[in-house]
Amino acid sequence: MDKPSNQPKVQPTLSWMMKSPARILALGFGTGLAPIVPGTFGTLVALPLIFLFAAGPLWFYIVGIIGVSAIGIWAAETACNDMGAHDHNSIVWDEVAGYLVTMLLLPLTWQWLLAGFILFRLVDIIKPWPINLLDRNVHGGFGVMIDDIAAGAVCCAALHAVRYFL
Repeated sequence: MDKPSNQPKVQPTLSWMMKSPARILALGFGTGLAPIVPGTFGTLVALPLIFLFAAGPLWFYIVGIIGVSAIGIWAAETACNDMGAHDHNSIVWDEVAGYLVTMLLLPLTWQWLLAGFILFRLVDIIKPWPINLLDRNVHGGFGVMIDDIAAGAVCCAALHAVRYFL
């Protein structure tokens, strides 16, 4: 099955985004409107959430990831439908969820946050197997979110392996 087009029928703008809470979230509070590398700017939205969720017990962080992901499925689905495009690059809430997953149980030092950020962005951009299969074959709001969550899981495992051997 072919992936639906990501060319929008409606070009996202700040005024368009502000008309819906789902659009505000999907576009990462406006970071998805950045003229260059919107996914990178959108990933930064996760930083306060990482610190917030990590301040509590592990279950709180996991519930946070689940909540951010569930909200993201709804927000991405709504924004895709409103825009008339699948996974337009202005939709960046999936990067928020992916970076949250990346940083699960890692130290919150600038070095680990930077390593996680860079690795997650690289994996999200390159989309190696099997992440590329999810990106191509799973559609809708769930499809927008799942490849970044999978990328985050791969990055989390890689960073924990590095940490173990350091």
